[in-house]
Amino acid sequence: MPAGSPRGRPVAILFLKAPLVGAVKTRLAAEIGAPAAWRFYRETAQRIGARLARRPEWDMVVAVAPRRSARHLRRGLPRLAGLPCIEQGEGDLGLRMARCLDRFAPRPRLLFGADIPGIDAVVIGRAFDLLRRSDMLFGPAEDGGFWLVGQRGPARCGGLFDGVPWSSPETLAATLRNVPRHCRATFAETLADVDDGAAWRVWKGGWRTQL
Repeated sequence: MPAGSPRGRPVAILFLKAPLVGAVKTRLAAEIGAPAAWRFYRETAQRIGARLARRPEWDMVVAVAPRRSARHLRRGLPRLAGLPCIEQGEGDLGLRMARCLDRFAPRPRLLFGADIPGIDAVVIGRAFDLLRRSDMLFGPAEDGGFWLVGQRGPARCGGLFDGVPWSSPETLAATLRNVPRHCRATFAETLADVDDGAAWRVWKGGWRTQL
């Protein structure tokens, strides 16, 4: 918990990989090259961080992988260097996401990726508003995945991500099947990911000028 933060204060968790060429946006890199994919990731992550940091409504935390990546974060994403940073820990994507969400229970918490250009303070503010009226919140992505997952209260994630096929049109649907019956789940707005060359060209020609 960041020093001086109220115990019940919401937490916005920016979930990212260390910004190393060839280690981020690998599907995108297969189409546009590793350096271009790295530049997209670096620019988007820093813009999201700048938009959401030091807001009065929530605490901002960066969750990074792999272990001991803080120096890569400082060098590759200098605009995020002043934010509190935690490690995602070991395991697959689902285990790491669950660990980060559980860490901040019972505070309202949202976890989202660093590669969604549409994320800004208005979007995250609306998501926290929705979370107040539900137990879990998901932000659908246009490709069938999700760009955000949120949780409120002391409940732990448990098996929420068990058996989920990542990077699949079924990712969100499979996750929803794991939501406990007693939990109220709702949805934030749908946003677009940039995982292929076509989406990258749209970003480069349109979204980017709006950031």
